[in-house]
Amino acid sequence: MRLEQLNFHHLRYFWRVAKLGHLTRAAEELHTSQSAVSAQIRQLEKHLGEDLFIREGRRLSLSDTGQLVFTYADNIFGLSQEMLGRLEGRSAGVTRLRVGSVATLSRNYQENWLRPMLSDPGVALTLESGQLEGLLERLVQHQLDVVLANETVPADPDRPLHCRFLGSQAVSVVGPAHRWEAGSLRIPEDLEGIDMALPGPRHALRMRFDALCVSADVRPRLRAEVDDMAMLRLIARDSGWLSVLPEVVVQDELRNGVLVTVGQTTELVENFYAITTPQHHYGGLVDRLLNGSAATAQEEDGDITHQQ
Repeated sequence: MRLEQLNFHHLRYFWRVAKLGHLTRAAEELHTSQSAVSAQIRQLEKHLGEDLFIREGRRLSLSDTGQLVFTYADNIFGLSQEMLGRLEGRSAGVTRLRVGSVATLSRNYQENWLRPMLSDPGVALTLESGQLEGLLERLVQHQLDVVLANETVPADPDRPLHCRFLGSQAVSVVGPAHRWEAGSLRIPEDLEGIDMALPGPRHALRMRFDALCVSADVRPRLRAEVDDMAMLRLIARDSGWLSVLPEVVVQDELRNGVLVTVGQTTELVENFYAITTPQHHYGGLVDRLLNGSAATAQEEDGDITHQQ
């Protein structure tokens, strides 16, 4: 079969069914009937001379050939979406950089990392926030250029990703200056019965803090669990409770004296990572940011790569 014989319309129908794992949902998304989608896929199978699905009653599963074709189709249509995003930016005379960040990541850290782009008139930013898995799905579909996270990504040969270590940030127990003196507590030994606002239970920082307290047989009084760092910052500022936070989150409050660092431990740090795909096409913008981060973290282990 020659390339000019490949019908990309048929390939797109197959891609959506394989992606969604459901014929009905694919037909609804494509605004057509199930029979039309099935007919398009059968024509593609006829041209390729291979079955793409194993049909068991109403259940469809990818054949070995179907899995291979799906992998290539995912790249084809993902790159098409990336191309359209790039052209949209160029039509406005700029290069668009699309950044996702996990919801638990400090917005101050994100702004600091992006600061070189803020003064570049040739760059337009699209910033998204969400759960890591959803952001990674958009990344591999080329709908995002980079994902910022505070946890690394497990190696997966079916989804190769590059995970670059950006640096670490001290995590502190902070409290209102009118109630606490800087460095006045041992962490975690002096937190027994103390009112505290903590990151939510899914946050890696929370798990490390809980482990420290269990090891020391210390039980703070939990007053709030907050996933969003911006909200936890406000609670730290206004509640009067102690909070566990990366200092970058409350950098302004520490600088102006509203909050003080009540205590720290070297066992509590937050790591930051930039996650990209091996086949990225962002015109060097992410490289500029990564190189800038590398300069500030050159004494750390600089690059963790997960790929085939």
